[in-house]
Parts: sequence; C-alpha cells; structure tokens
Amino acid sequence: MKTIKTLLIAFFTFVSLSSTAQNSSFKVEVTGTGNPILLFPGFACTGDVWNDTVEELSKNYECHVFTFAGFGDVPAIEKPWLPKIKESVEEYILQNKLENAVLLGHSLGGALALWMATEENTFKKVIVVDALPSTGTLMMPNFKSEYMIYDSPYNKQVLAMNAIDFEAMAAQMASGMTKEKSNQDIIKNWMIKADRETYVYGYTDLLKLDLREDLGKIETPVTILAATEPYGLEMAKSTYDTQYKKLSEYTIQFAEGSSHFIMLDQPTWFLENLNAELDN
Repeated sequence: MKTIKTLLIAFFTFVSLSSTAQNSSFKVEVTGTGNPILLFPGFACTGDVWNDTVEELSKNYECHVFTFAGFGDVPAIEKPWLPKIKESVEEYILQNKLENAVLLGHSLGGALALWMATEENTFKKVIVVDALPSTGTLMMPNFKSEYMIYDSPYNKQVLAMNAIDFEAMAAQMASGMTKEKSNQDIIKNWMIKADRETYVYGYTDLLKLDLREDLGKIETPVTILAATEPYGLEMAKSTYDTQYKKLSEYTIQFAEGSSHFIMLDQPTWFLENLNAELDN
C-alpha cells in the first residue's frame, strides 16, 4: 500500500511539473516551477528548438514552451496568422495569471515578444534571440509595410511548388541558419512539415510587421542575444544599432561566429548569457 501511495504522489508531482495545453492558435508545454518564462520559437519551428534551454531553465523557472498554429503537429488557423497568435498568447497570459513573466523569443518569436511589450508593460523582461523589429527592412530596400501583400507573385510561386522543389528551397535556407548539418536537417524538416499556407502567409505577416517606431513605447527591460553570421560583427552591430535606435535602453551581447540559431551553434555561450540576464 505504501508503494502505491508513493507512486501516486510521484505521478501527480510529475503532472504538476510537466503538462500540455492546446489552444486553436498554439500548443503549450509547461515544465518546471518558479517564475514564468514564455518561450516563443522562430518561424516554422516547433517548441523543440528550446529543449536544451528548458532542461536548464526548468530547474528554477516555470517554462511555457509554445508551438504555433500551422507548425509541427498544431493545426493551421485562418489568416491573418500573426495578429491571431499575438491575441491568443495575451489571452493565455491573462487566463493563467502569469504575472511578471519573462518573454524569451527567437527570430519571429523575438519580434512577437517585442510587439507585446510595445502594448503592455507588465512583463519582467524581454529577451530576444537574433530578432529584429522589422524583418522586412532587412530583406528589401525602401521597405514599407503596405508593400507586403498575401496575393504576391512570390507567394503564388511558393504555394505552387511541388514537394521536391520546396524541400530543396528549405534545405538551402536551413544551410545558412546553423553550422552543423544535423541541425540544418532538423530545421529543414520543420519547414517541410509546416502547413504551406501558414508558411507563406504567416511569413508575409512577419515581413509586414514594423515595430521600429513603436520601440519607444517599451518600458520593459530588453536584452538581445545576437548572431554575427553571415556578415560579421561590424555589420551585425550596424544592423542592430539602426533597427533598435528608438529603444531608449537595452543590453546586447553578440555570439561571434554564430549563425541565426545561436542556441544550436553555441549552446554553452547561449545558456551562460541567458542565465546571466535572468539573474540580473
């Protein structure tokens, strides 16, 4: 009888430390106890990109790891994708009474965290990993948000791609995002598995988002962990200085030699700097 009681206690303790919640706009896995950290993955990625990070952070924090609609095994939703994601995440925070939470986001996830912080100042800290307030500006000269439309020739081309051509494109893109071939394959497979319309129209939403002027509204402390590749440290510094110039105060650390997925390319550096910022 004592053994059964011990097993039941262990089971319910495990359930309290690790659970999964499903929302129409995302899936969340909750692990650990302590002050809440919301971990947002980059575009097309699943929450698995944070596995090593969560293994460390869950020792001291309650980690809420998101996978957004249309990615992984989460069903797609109707567009506009990104605004619906943001609204649903904000509802999740309110419903679960996640007070004084840290927002940790990579790439798209970092842009989402910044967007939320421009409208709400109750977060403890925002930590963005190789993320910009205006991805579209980086991608094209003379950028304007209104240039980004769903019904574009490029979007039509990607929607019409057969599986072989799309995989080739995904492989080429992944090759520049991280150093190791095994990690490139993981990223490529996330892209392949993504719902195609979400991949196309969701990325249009991201390119359309321009937070550069709104950064001045942010009162939450912001930390940036930035990669230097493929263009080197000086170009990375110039890009971040230009894009974040409206943000009155922030901390930035550069992972020299790292590509976009810093947590994969330089895991030790990443966790050391992440823990240092959380301890501040």
